Amino acid sequence: MSRTLISACPLAPTRALHTPSRALAAVGVGGLLLAGCAADPAPAAGTGADLRGRLPQSVKAAGVLRIGSYLNYVPVDFKGPDGRPAGLDPDLADALAGYLGLRAEFVDMPFEKLIPAVQSKQVDLAMSAVIDTRQRQTGTDDDGRQADPGVDFVDYFMSGTSIVVKTGNPAGINTLDSLCGHTVAVQRGTLQDGIMARQTVACAKLAKPLQVHALTNDDQALAEVGGGVAVAGLNDYPVAVYNTTAPDRGGRFQLTSGHFVQSGPYGITLDRGNAQLRDVLAKALDQLIRNGGYGKVLAKWNVGPGAVSSAIVNGGL
Repeated sequence: MSRTLISACPLAPTRALHTPSRALAAVGVGGLLLAGCAADPAPAAGTGADLRGRLPQSVKAAGVLRIGSYLNYVPVDFKGPDGRPAGLDPDLADALAGYLGLRAEFVDMPFEKLIPAVQSKQVDLAMSAVIDTRQRQTGTDDDGRQADPGVDFVDYFMSGTSIVVKTGNPAGINTLDSLCGHTVAVQRGTLQDGIMARQTVACAKLAKPLQVHALTNDDQALAEVGGGVAVAGLNDYPVAVYNTTAPDRGGRFQLTSGHFVQSGPYGITLDRGNAQLRDVLAKALDQLIRNGGYGKVLAKWNVGPGAVSSAIVNGGL
């Protein structure tokens, strides 16, 4: 089965965020392939030229970084009005690829398929607000059993989980325990899904069962909150801020007054056998941080507070 290739264009000026509607592409050989907007190839000496020479031969020969991403998570990963990848992750991926003289191509797939796609080498890496955690590094489940081979991360942004409720917070939600006895909506396969799985056990001990609706995407989860089916949803902080401030959300949602439920870094996600590419990307990210290119991407999406001062490999807990 062939992919559909959508060609890239130069990075567009900042524009209003837009939540698209579309069918998800299937993971695997039939995934939807979208080209990024990387800078011109063959960087001059003194930029990423030396790092390009350290790339795996297969990547260097192809001239492309194939990146798995779930493009339905505004403002981190989504499709703009022109159908092209947009957001923090695509822009940063374009910057990294361009610095190395490569072109970024995005394969749109469901979030829960990203790590398996990296491990099976269907893509070179994933960038899709994937939180770096020790469990994902080691591939273990909550009980410490081996579930998969694990992955490596290059951490590039600090985030946290926030609780989103209807404006006015009618159920008085502020902490995880205040969710007990209610229904919560989350996106399936995310860190928030895992947090709620553990909270279900805690609520059972309080004899106040928690119902968790794990849905395909964040928009579905938010719709349940807006419709009163769920009292709250959990999001990464940049997405939670968007959901509570963007004009197209109509002022229907607010953040709870509590602190982050859990903090952690977003990580570029790579197969554990691909240390060569991992280390090149870490060095490239460090150089983009120093030359200001990284800060420009974060400023464009108003997420500067999440900036990291250097690239860290497998820094999640």
